[in-house]
Amino acid sequence: MNWITVISIWFIPFLIAFVLMYGTYKQVPTYETFVEGAKEGFGMAVSIIPYLVGMLVAISVFRASGAMDFIIELLKPMLQVLGIPSEIIPLALIRPISGTGALGMTSDLIATYGPDSFIGRLASTMQGSTDTTFYVLTVYFGAVGIRKMGDALKVGLLADLVGIIAAIIVVSYVFGR
Repeated sequence: MNWITVISIWFIPFLIAFVLMYGTYKQVPTYETFVEGAKEGFGMAVSIIPYLVGMLVAISVFRASGAMDFIIELLKPMLQVLGIPSEIIPLALIRPISGTGALGMTSDLIATYGPDSFIGRLASTMQGSTDTTFYVLTVYFGAVGIRKMGDALKVGLLADLVGIIAAIIVVSYVFGR
């Protein structure tokens, strides 16, 4: 067993033990603090359910309406010129909205084209290079009551776009087409 494997196996238990021992050393009631935090976490989980339901309905409407298929067909000629497979566009569109939906699409792309294919590698890289911007804004901002999120949305979507472009460039450069 190499040292990286040993570190990865023991890191989280060590971190938990360290936090508990440090809290005890500082005379913090660690168990009571944990229980109080768990109560707050449960309350927050219940309070974000309406935001999650709203987001999931919006995703379903977007896919069922045919809007995604329309966008793909609209972009297909430009993508062919750039050498970008159109099969990856649904992932690029869904990833900022839903991590679970994007993971499902990535799994489908890998199952269809293979993990070592250009599309499989690109899907995997895009999955790791972007974030679920709308999910983060909806759930976390909604949970703490932030209503004005325009700038955060712009920056998050810009970061997703940069992640998608970087994934395409890196995968094309490293693995070729």
